[in-house]
Amino acid sequence: MCELFALSSQLPTRVTFSLEEFSRHGASDNGLADGWGLAFYDGPDAQLFRETRPAASSEWMKFILSHSYYSHCVMSHIRHATTGSVALRNTQPFSRVLKGQRHVFCHNGDLEDIQSRIKLDQFSPIGETDSEYGFCRLMNRLGTLWQGEAPTLDERIDVISEVFVELSCLGSANILYSDSEFLYAFAHQRTQDNGRMEAPGIYYQERHCDCDPDALQDSGVQVHNMAQDLVLFASVPLSIEGWHACAASQLMVVKRGKVIATRELQ
Repeated sequence: MCELFALSSQLPTRVTFSLEEFSRHGASDNGLADGWGLAFYDGPDAQLFRETRPAASSEWMKFILSHSYYSHCVMSHIRHATTGSVALRNTQPFSRVLKGQRHVFCHNGDLEDIQSRIKLDQFSPIGETDSEYGFCRLMNRLGTLWQGEAPTLDERIDVISEVFVELSCLGSANILYSDSEFLYAFAHQRTQDNGRMEAPGIYYQERHCDCDPDALQDSGVQVHNMAQDLVLFASVPLSIEGWHACAASQLMVVKRGKVIATRELQ
């Protein structure tokens, strides 16, 4: 299955990825070779890198590793293609601009027959994946909400919750989404080592000014500027200690390295 990762930090931090190592988690056959993507937020916009090549042989990855990208919010996706061809249009993260803010979305799972069961309006997909179709569903609902002044967080959570529950009724739906102000993580279910589709779909970790800069290095993630607050999300734990399983159908909302809202969705 695909792999998700996200980080929210109080201070801008540099996150260095070795996706060759990172992709080994959750896939004993190391089959995550159908593309990868990274999003680094900078205020209301985000720098996106996406490629269909395996990260292990990527010249883009070498470029990223040799440059410093500091951000309050970082999101990544490593793809194992199940729907849609191996092409840039089907490579996550997906993004759209709404009311002057870039919205970024990553999904792990399968949303069965979503194209025939949900109709879209203003926003439509570029590619063929169920993941992008689900993102467009979310953006269409948010487009109605984002009229005039920016909606309150509670208003956003209400709409986002409705859409995420709707998507989870179609199949497995583990989602990372940001509207540039907040990072939203929705944990559903995922194929586990025992072969069953069940929770947890995402793990999280909170760190407060006591971070070991080498703690995640063996997992392909290095975080700099450690004297701060951090919240990390990943499909599977990236180190031995400190990770907590999200409950089934749990939505967590994070801003600048702090969890500010949690909901159990039905």
